[in-house]
Amino acid sequence: MKKRFVTFFSPGTFVHETTTREIESWNVKRAIEMAHEIVERYDARPFGFQFSIRERKDNELDSRETERSPMYFLGGKVLTLQDVIERADERDSILISNMQANGYDKIIENTNSWKITLPLQQNDVVLDVQFQPRAERGAETSA
Repeated sequence: MKKRFVTFFSPGTFVHETTTREIESWNVKRAIEMAHEIVERYDARPFGFQFSIRERKDNELDSRETERSPMYFLGGKVLTLQDVIERADERDSILISNMQANGYDKIIENTNSWKITLPLQQNDVVLDVQFQPRAERGAETSA
């Protein structure tokens, strides 16, 4: 048996909140549509997603992941180490130190809900996606 999934990642308190759903194919457009339906605790919205394939043989009880896509970020601002240094914000001192110590050339800042700042890996993809601001979403759900 072989099934395809998409896992959405949203900001969490200590670790990312995740929601995994089955998907017919690794269809980026469909995953973006699905992302707009995901709301985690504290109104956290996805900042990205990854596709995966899980397989198992007839004689196996549980499946195992056999493939995983790069991370697809749902919008965000890509910054190099130099960009972070040049914006001269004293609140970036730990970020700069971490980028230098870990050899991160680029990061992504995403504010679909709560702000996240993560290293941008070589194969990651940043999509041009805009989420509706929290205040506007709240007006929809309270009516």
